[in-house]
Amino acid sequence: MRALKLAVLALALAAGPLQAQAPAPPAAMVDPDAALVEELVVTGRLPGPAWWTVSDADTTVHVLGVPSLAPKRMQWDRAIFEKRLSGANAVILPFTNIRAKTSGILGAGFNLLRLRSGGPFENRLDPATRTRFVAVRSRLGHDARHYPTGNALAAGVQLAADYRERSELTTTDPAKLVELLARRAGVPVVEKTYDIGPLLGAIIRTSPQAGRICFDEVLAQAEAGPGVTLAAARAWAVGDVPGALENERTYERCLAAVPGGRQFDERMKADTAAAIASALKTPGHAIALVPLRPLLAERGVLDRLRGQGLKVTTPGEVVEEEASGSASSDAGGA
Repeated sequence: MRALKLAVLALALAAGPLQAQAPAPPAAMVDPDAALVEELVVTGRLPGPAWWTVSDADTTVHVLGVPSLAPKRMQWDRAIFEKRLSGANAVILPFTNIRAKTSGILGAGFNLLRLRSGGPFENRLDPATRTRFVAVRSRLGHDARHYPTGNALAAGVQLAADYRERSELTTTDPAKLVELLARRAGVPVVEKTYDIGPLLGAIIRTSPQAGRICFDEVLAQAEAGPGVTLAAARAWAVGDVPGALENERTYERCLAAVPGGRQFDERMKADTAAAIASALKTPGHAIALVPLRPLLAERGVLDRLRGQGLKVTTPGEVVEEEASGSASSDAGGA
């Protein structure tokens, strides 16, 4: 169970397949959210991170696009958030949580044992790549036994988790802080959790070619270091949406190679859009947090909601009373 818990943590941004077969090996990893709706990519004019709104006749959902990867305890101006938290009907958190459901723990554990066999992984690498990998995992403080798998995608997932942990990067901020503040304020929190069990089996079914391309991309990212992510986080904190979108997307491209990964990506966007639409049924206002690229992509969350006839306002359309009401700027992380 401890090993299964570690796997859940390592795969915190990934998602399980539906019922698709393994795709043909890709020539390169493809970002499922590469194509953006350009008119939605607008730099914010209020202090702090950029906000979008979705509204109908009597309700507004304020949508904060959040990084999919960011520094732990990231500093950001919370004045607009705290103003909108006051009196909110609900706070919708990013739909990115996964866990092993009770009914599937045995199956998930079996698949995990299958993935944790055939190693050490570096014994399967060509000499040049092995040298690079050994240098990276040594810098991260791990020996060869830490990667006890013959599966390239599983090795890449573990390496990504290790690199992010050592670089103090997280997939849970600022959502973790927002959840804490919402619960303290007595505002209901809306969240959704998906089953990890099928994912572990999907990794096993991923083609060796696709798994190796993913591993190579993760290795290159770990060699390059967190500079790109840190720069994107600084841009996000001041409402620079184009700059925030420059964050690295290695993990998301790897997800697209997992059998059923694209279908699950569609499901998460549809679920998020449905949650925002549901929040509009209660007069007043609510808050939603959505990862930035899935929020702004073609067929992304905002694109879907516009297709339902709902009004979407960009961060460049400032309401005067909001601008004047943001004098305080309690910046901080958790």
